[in-house]
Amino acid sequence: MQQTKIKRLGLAAAFLMAGIGSAAAHHPMGGVTPTTFMEGFLSGIGHPVIGIDHLAFIIAIGIAAAFVSGGIGIIAGFIAASSLGVLAHVIELNVPLVEMLVAVSVIVAGAALAIGLTSARAGWVLLAVIAGLFHGYAFGEAVVGAERTVIGAYLIGLAVIMAAIATVAMLVSRKFLVAAEANPIGLRAAGGALAALGVFLLVMGLVEA
Repeated sequence: MQQTKIKRLGLAAAFLMAGIGSAAAHHPMGGVTPTTFMEGFLSGIGHPVIGIDHLAFIIAIGIAAAFVSGGIGIIAGFIAASSLGVLAHVIELNVPLVEMLVAVSVIVAGAALAIGLTSARAGWVLLAVIAGLFHGYAFGEAVVGAERTVIGAYLIGLAVIMAAIATVAMLVSRKFLVAAEANPIGLRAAGGALAALGVFLLVMGLVEA
């Protein structure tokens, strides 16, 4: 019975990732730069949710955080690096092919989960930080040219929603995946779904380039 529940959880993750749809326009304000503190905050809340690539990676690091001691540090590292990435975009540093790099990060994280690499805490922290810079740079597009208070609100919104999503993924994974580590079919299914999504997004990015 437990194995069936775990398998269903993995399949549900796959369908969730596949079904979020074309909302990944990557701009909660519909392309308009936020101009107030509240607009900046709400834009920060929305961006990681409507961007399926960002959402997938945040879920992946939340899952990984469930398997290592001090896993919250993986989440914190990603959030901190994302903030730096936003600021890098705001000051107009040029990072080419960032959307493809974001997709690659999803592939790497998903593949690592699929093959059971959940105990390498240092590796996950490194991946979270490097990927966080790319994800943050992509996030930064939404507030280029905005006032400092708006950018600050945007960063707060990003941090709040990313911490919430990753923490929920971590807690759910502890309940359903860590307890069944001896038979990790759910973990492999979730990781495989995330990796497949990353490949799809990378291919789409290459087609559109």
